[in-house]
Amino acid sequence: GHTLVGYVLAVGFSGVVRGAWWWQTLGGLAIWVIFLNGGTLAINSVFDKDEGDIGYLNAPPPLPRHLLAFSVALLAGGQLLAFALPPAFRVAYAICFALSILYSVPPFRFKAVAGVDWVINMWGFGTLTPFAAWAATGRPLDAGHALVLLGFCPLFAGLYPLTQLYQMEEDRRRGDRTLALLLGLRASLGVAIGCATLAIGLFGWAAAVLRVRAWLLGVPLAAWLAVLVPWYRRREVLIPADHQRRMYRALAAWAMTDLAVLLVFAR
Repeated sequence: GHTLVGYVLAVGFSGVVRGAWWWQTLGGLAIWVIFLNGGTLAINSVFDKDEGDIGYLNAPPPLPRHLLAFSVALLAGGQLLAFALPPAFRVAYAICFALSILYSVPPFRFKAVAGVDWVINMWGFGTLTPFAAWAATGRPLDAGHALVLLGFCPLFAGLYPLTQLYQMEEDRRRGDRTLALLLGLRASLGVAIGCATLAIGLFGWAAAVLRVRAWLLGVPLAAWLAVLVPWYRRREVLIPADHQRRMYRALAAWAMTDLAVLLVFAR
């Protein structure tokens, strides 16, 4: 879903209807989602060895044999296939390939280093993921749309610690030093509020550069505040299951943001 945002931004809704650059973009999406995302999730699972709920998966099943070899084959195969697409896509894939290894694999395993994991995710998923779909079209990136893609960086920076709040005991048991553990509940939620506000501000700046009306961006801003402010106020009395439910509400606010961004900028 978030990957496809870059394509719609690049061609506009009218371009989507016409199928502009569709087949090469479809190939890029397949490479990104199946090979890069699939390989990243697989290699992350190999070294995590989770027993409790993780991410968006409750009670993960036992790991299959040869998962490490399979994940490396996916990641490397995707990089080879990326050479069939424009240079910007190849570079974006190569960057995220490297980030996937640094994020999950010892001795690096930066996902266990609070702050570094945050930076990798805000850039890798937040900005580079939609940029990859844009790059697959071959359209040059203008300053206004670059600001739009940049806005997704703080947006995901705000979402990322929220995905860790209900996993804090699992991460503490494993010895990982996640951002949420480092910051604590109060600061994690405060960062989320600040980052969501910054993201909407960057989208507003992009609207000024591109000379489009930005009033619709107030809707996702209100959605984020409606999720995060009550969460912040009640943080100390919530149990892990409560934090998990509120994380899903934050994901809904993210989806609403993607939709609003497309309605404002995909023309």
